[in-house]
Amino acid sequence: MQDARTEQDLLIETFDGRARRRENRRAFFTAALGVAAVGGAFAYADPALAQSSVTDSDVLNFALNLEYLEAQFYLYAVGGTGLTSDLTASGGGTAGGTVTGGAAVNFTTDPLVGAYAREIAADELAHVKFLRTALGTAAVAMPNINISGDATGPFTAAARAAGVVDSTSGVFNPYASPTDFLLGAFIFEDVGVTAYKGAAPLLSNKTFLEAAAGILAVEAYHAAIVRTTLYSKGVQALVDATEKIAAARDSLDGAPTEDKVRGIAPNDDQGIAASGSGDTLTANLSPLNSNGLAFSRTPGQVLNIVYLNPGTATMGGFFPNGVNGNIKSTT
Repeated sequence: MQDARTEQDLLIETFDGRARRRENRRAFFTAALGVAAVGGAFAYADPALAQSSVTDSDVLNFALNLEYLEAQFYLYAVGGTGLTSDLTASGGGTAGGTVTGGAAVNFTTDPLVGAYAREIAADELAHVKFLRTALGTAAVAMPNINISGDATGPFTAAARAAGVVDSTSGVFNPYASPTDFLLGAFIFEDVGVTAYKGAAPLLSNKTFLEAAAGILAVEAYHAAIVRTTLYSKGVQALVDATEKIAAARDSLDGAPTEDKVRGIAPNDDQGIAASGSGDTLTANLSPLNSNGLAFSRTPGQVLNIVYLNPGTATMGGFFPNGVNGNIKSTT
């Protein structure tokens, strides 16, 4: 009998298979997070937000909002559909929001990028499941998300802000080709790394901290894949595009808090442009400071980027109605 399973069914089975192989490695954290107290309060690292104390569960829910966004983008790119409704509802059963946009990318012209995309999609799906299990009934529902690649979508708005929108169509569609997909992923990935690093010192529970460090490491792997693949194409226009996107992110979030304190210039976000030439040519695949460390972003700075708004905002961009949870404002 002919196998009646759809391509989407096979894709889900692939993701579930990867998830099952990870279960033993994740079991300790899932159990520990489930029984640990979620009450340790912290203050934002940004002095301007020092009066706003929230709990560890608030931080995990903030991370869950970002994982919802990434998972939807990658799942749509590799399979044409997103998270199932059981993974978008709140821990208490409130239905999740809607997704605007999203489309499958034709990876046949670059199957290697397709393989990368499927791995990242599986990882982001696992992150959503992990955080929802850790938070239990406290997990927030997925907010409304916009990942449209049309003329009025946030990807085009971000590209226009960076000056990398298509000169003919005036649109940036990350689903149009594997290369466009990589640039769309570049918009997200470095932000995820800096977001988790910024959240790490704000967590009071060591089990939460270790779990966040684990996700940070994976997000860093993802960012490295995207940056390396773009660099290896050897196309100057792509290199220039990453520099412009990095500059746009800097203009949205300002200087990272740690650098404001140290008086370092605000332009810490970096594209993939190399330095030197010939035998001294040095790639820039890891955006680090002079100490070889990744920099941090506060929750407010992350929201400035995903809302596509450098000022005070509670919604916009990829989250048209804002994120869910207690951390939702840029200030």
